[in-house]
Amino acid sequence: MNYKYWSAAVVLFAFTACRAPLAVSGVQTQKNISIAETLTEDPEFVQVIAPYKKDLDSKMNTRLSYTSVDLNKQGDNSNLGNLLADFTLQGAAEWAKANDRPAVDAAVINIGGIRTSIGKGDILTRHIYEVMPFENEVVIMKLDGTRMEQLFEFYRKFQKNNPVSGLVIETDGTVLVTNKINGDAFDKSKTYYIATSDYLAGGGDNMQFFVGAELIKTGIRMRDLFIEKFKAMPEVKEPTDRRLQFKNKPNRTDNE
Repeated sequence: MNYKYWSAAVVLFAFTACRAPLAVSGVQTQKNISIAETLTEDPEFVQVIAPYKKDLDSKMNTRLSYTSVDLNKQGDNSNLGNLLADFTLQGAAEWAKANDRPAVDAAVINIGGIRTSIGKGDILTRHIYEVMPFENEVVIMKLDGTRMEQLFEFYRKFQKNNPVSGLVIETDGTVLVTNKINGDAFDKSKTYYIATSDYLAGGGDNMQFFVGAELIKTGIRMRDLFIEKFKAMPEVKEPTDRRLQFKNKPNRTDNE
């Protein structure tokens, strides 16, 4: 038979087979197994995964850096939040320069994406996986003056401690008092480039001002970037500048 017609016959058979009704040959009800400390390990399974576990443990326990203070996510200017925002800005700026793209002005990340804190002492690879377990990518958003106004309005309205780098935002009660970019007053006539995550770029965490703006993909995974930046910093120097200042903030909680 000609191969052309033979192939067509196979495809036709597969199509009709998919449409044929399925018959249930039998159902077996299995006993539920409770996952608890009393459940014994399967020696054969443990033996199979042992070399892979050893290799993974070795990588996860690799020392990246050291911190003499606890790095936490609490407060309007959390040291861990500001540090990761700085890393995001640095990584995006380096990528933009290497790829002949416009300079990056600032970075915005979300505090909810930072899942835990890092205690003082050695910083290991596994700590970064615990802090950032997601596969988010660093992207650069091109924002005109109107969208930047919406960004500042977002912080004025929600007064949430989503970390920033390159920005200074101050409110008093419900009034926006200060909105600076790289030390300069915001200029509505300018276009700004803001580094963030692909999650926030899609409007995550109510950041609708990003939606519909021009998006530049970097291909950089945030977690990989953080690992690289910690590795390049033998001892962490926590940021001390104040970026978010929400004076007389209504409904303040201990976690914000």
